[in-house]
Amino acid sequence: MESIDIQTLADYYAYFPQPPYLILMFGLVASVLCGLSFQAVLKELLVDWQAKKSTKTLKEMRSWRLLTPFLGIAMGSMFFLAAGVEIFGVPTKFAYGLSALMTVLIARLVWWQLSKVLDLLEEGGSAALDLDTFY
Repeated sequence: MESIDIQTLADYYAYFPQPPYLILMFGLVASVLCGLSFQAVLKELLVDWQAKKSTKTLKEMRSWRLLTPFLGIAMGSMFFLAAGVEIFGVPTKFAYGLSALMTVLIARLVWWQLSKVLDLLEEGGSAALDLDTFY
């Protein structure tokens, strides 16, 4: 049986980078905290809209006040996804490129859907969102 030199063993493990568990956790925590902020801002805006019954407030909902925590959710998700892909040995640049592309597309679709729901709410009130009428 051949003995393994310590330097050979060190070189072998130096080739494989450590998984980015810390980035994974930071991405998860950032997404959760921004999600809580997004929820609080959305609730506040909806309560304000319901009290005033003004269409101006719904248009303001798509402003920076709601977009900022939403972008925080997206960025945290991007880092979480990239670190998760990197754990499986995918190269860093490819992992971040893939996760950035997926995050931008999904975030755009979610923002578009939120805009549609807010438009429905503006047109027909909360009865427009009653899903029980469809079934």
